[in-house]
Amino acid sequence: MRAALGLFANLRPARTYAGLEGRSPLRAEIVRGSDVLVVRELTGGLYFGEKVEGTEFASDLCTYSREEVERIARVAFEAARKRRRKVTSVDKANVLATSRLWRRVVNEVATQYPDVELEHALVDSTAMALITAPTRFDVILTENLFGDILSDELSVIGGSIGLLASASRGASGTAVFEPIHGSAPDIAGRDVANPAGAIASAAMLLEHLGHNEEARLIEAAVEQAIGEGVRTKDLGGTASCSAFGARVRDILARQLPAELEQVA
Repeated sequence: MRAALGLFANLRPARTYAGLEGRSPLRAEIVRGSDVLVVRELTGGLYFGEKVEGTEFASDLCTYSREEVERIARVAFEAARKRRRKVTSVDKANVLATSRLWRRVVNEVATQYPDVELEHALVDSTAMALITAPTRFDVILTENLFGDILSDELSVIGGSIGLLASASRGASGTAVFEPIHGSAPDIAGRDVANPAGAIASAAMLLEHLGHNEEARLIEAAVEQAIGEGVRTKDLGGTASCSAFGARVRDILARQLPAELEQVA
């Protein structure tokens, strides 16, 4: 689907909600205030390279072109302009040729964004820093494999993978929005899933369509519900999936502009 729709940019925001610091496996003072956006290249690298698989030998070819790096870098810098204006480009340039190309091209793109700070970091040291000091990061720009691993690492810092949304975007405007977790067939029909990630994905969809105010209202409603103690089992609470959703709807009903309330 990624390749067919040209969805080359995967955006995965991860933040720690106020009041949920104790749910993180890390100390509260480490995760408090963390808010990171991973911008992952989604249609290149090892996952899409030529593969050879045999009983005695196997290989996966990692390739990136200048164009592929340029377009994902622009997505990251544009996103940083709407946040805290810092991009950390993550690679393995001390070992990999593709990473050295990645670093050179990202440096070139950065000249078009003088208002955004750029730093380079190796993927292994970044993995450690996400655990020891996640608040130092704003936007993490990286390739397919590294982005997959680092965003999953980030997913547990906030307390539950059920909180996290994602967007996969292409150059044509086509995009897919979904929580980053799987479909969880083992709990299907039990009304215990955490819907926060799915609701947050809807907020990302609205922002993509230019409805920024409405997106912020949805995000604020999720945060308020959590702050009030409406929490599903994965967050240490007893609220059902439907009860969490109902509370978010109640909050939105009081906040939406009058002309949108009937639609809601």
